[in-house]
Parts: sequence; C-alpha cells; structure tokens
Amino acid sequence: MESPGLVVHGQAAPFSTALRSLVNNPQFSDVCFVVGQERQEVFAHQCLLACRCNFFQRLLGTESGPEVPRPVVLSTVPVEAFLAVLEFLYTNSVKLYRHSVLEVLTAAVEYGLEELRELCLEFVEKVLDVELACEALQVAVTFGLGPLRERCIAFIEANSQEALRTHSFLELSAAALLPLLQSDKLCVDEAELVRAARSWARVGAAVLERPVAEVAAPVVRELRLALLAPAELSALEEQNRGEPLIPVEQIVEAWKCHALRRGNPAQGAQCRRRKGTLPREHHRFLGLPFR
Repeated sequence: MESPGLVVHGQAAPFSTALRSLVNNPQFSDVCFVVGQERQEVFAHQCLLACRCNFFQRLLGTESGPEVPRPVVLSTVPVEAFLAVLEFLYTNSVKLYRHSVLEVLTAAVEYGLEELRELCLEFVEKVLDVELACEALQVAVTFGLGPLRERCIAFIEANSQEALRTHSFLELSAAALLPLLQSDKLCVDEAELVRAARSWARVGAAVLERPVAEVAAPVVRELRLALLAPAELSALEEQNRGEPLIPVEQIVEAWKCHALRRGNPAQGAQCRRRKGTLPREHHRFLGLPFR
C-alpha cells in the first residue's frame, strides 16, 4: 500500500511578494473598483477576493448569479484603506500606519474581516496617543468594539486635559461622550469639563443645525455642577441665560447643595468629585465620598 502523501512547503516570502505584485495591478485583473471621494480606479481579481472574503463574494455576484455592473463603486472607503484591505486579502499581511489605521479598521469591520480587524486593534493599542484616542473611541462605540472602547476611555481618563483640547473630542457623538462624562477618573476639573462640553455642543449644533441645548441634552446631566464654587455657579448661570446649555432645574439642584451645605443623596454621582477635581471650600459639606 502506498504511504500517505506529505505536504511540503516552499518559501513563503517569494510567494507573498508575487501576490503583492498583483495588488492594484491591471494585468490579468477582471474587476475594477472606483474607490473613495477621489473616485480612483483600483484593479483586482475576482476569484481571489471571492475566496478570501464573503463580502466580496456577495458583491461580485458569485452566489447570486447576476453579474455586477463594472466598475464597482465603493465611495465610502478611502483609497489608502481599501488598498490595505486588498494587501491583506492577497498576502495575509498588511502594513499599517497611525494616520489611516482607523479607516482600515472600519473597512475590516464592514467587510467582515475578523483577522484584519484584530491586527488593526493590536496596532491601535500600540500607537494610541492624545490625538488618536477620541477618534478611536468613536470608532469603538460605532462598531461595538468593547475592549477598544475601554482602552480609549482609560487613556482619556489619564490624559483628560490634553484629550479635551483635540479636534476629535469635538467630533464625538453623544453616545461616545456620555461614558466619559460619567467617569469618576477624569483628570480634569469640573469647570474645564463644563467649558469642553459647551464647545462640543456648539460644534454639534453648527454641524447638525440644531440648538445647542438640544444637542447637549443627552449628556449634559452628567456634569457635576454642585462641585463648582458659588461664584463659578453664578457665572455659569449667567452664561446659560445667553446660551442655554444646561436645564434650569439642574442648576437649581446644584444651588440646593450649596444652600443645604450637604450633598443631595438623590443626585448620587452628581456631587461626587472626579480624580481631577480641584478642591473648593464647600466640598467638605457635600457629605459624599471623594474618589
């Protein structure tokens, strides 16, 4: 009886190099994508895409039968991210960059490429910094990436003042901002946090063409106004008259804490100091544990 065959392997590097040479190579290609806002043409090979990714298998019609019109338009994915996806599909490896990794991650999630998604997540954790943290948090919240969400929140908690000054902070959705404002571990004073929330709401109001108070409504109740000194609370109340941000009853509750010289148990966290809260004279009357 003939002995069973033995699988032997050639060198992986030349094989990978040869396949990489086919990425966006019109030679022998049988599908053209028009990618991104730039509408750049990108060439690929249907059989390889279809066998490596169910998304492309469905898109290119190998299961449903009817041929997809050529070229295939993918307007929402940036060209650089799409080329990274192709590199991974062709070679099972990819070169990632800090400036584009979140776009590659987004594409990996949308195309159902779990291995590429994990490679992107590992890379993000290695390069996470103040400029990237809020942007990565938004991606994590949008796509339900729990571990990345927690990692970003922890980073922002430790670098709160710097993170709150970034452009990407102003672009957070309410769903992404909410867990930050609920945190006791933010290393920032409440007065600065109120200012940051107002700036965030102004940007959102301009983009969405909605009133500032309406944009702020899902998150503003997480601001701990009772931590502000009376003079600060008075100034905030005056500013709020000109630009409504905070519900009047929320300001009234903060004044009650000052008048009663104790925290309102019904408010719970609203009277609890954060890690970065600067001390004020009235804090000793709140009667709630300082975290």
